[in-house]
Amino acid sequence: HLVESGGGLAQPGGSLRLSCTASDGTFSTYQTHWFRQAPGQERDFVAAISSDGTTTRYTPSTKGRFAVSRDNAKNTAYLQLNSLKPEDTAIYHCAATSRPTVMPLSPGEYDYWGQGTQVTVSS
Repeated sequence: HLVESGGGLAQPGGSLRLSCTASDGTFSTYQTHWFRQAPGQERDFVAAISSDGTTTRYTPSTKGRFAVSRDNAKNTAYLQLNSLKPEDTAIYHCAATSRPTVMPLSPGEYDYWGQGTQVTVSS
């Protein structure tokens, strides 16, 4: 069970930090991936981090602006959103997979999904 938090309204150029917290102690064994879905669009891969935090991957549109990290002692992964743009507006979801990869998978290949948190970038 995953719960995202930290979304909200930000101005262009602003920052937000999203959290993805697991309800049990097995979180450290799962890779955590982040996706986002804008209205009327498909769910797109954003970033991923390996279970031990040593490997990350970003989609080209977010690389250099977003940063993924995790604290396994807190059963939580983070997605730091910097230099936000209006086109970053979406519902952001985290997902957990036991597959040892930071490459995006098809939705059915994830073990757990969070419910999502809304990020709105507007002046």
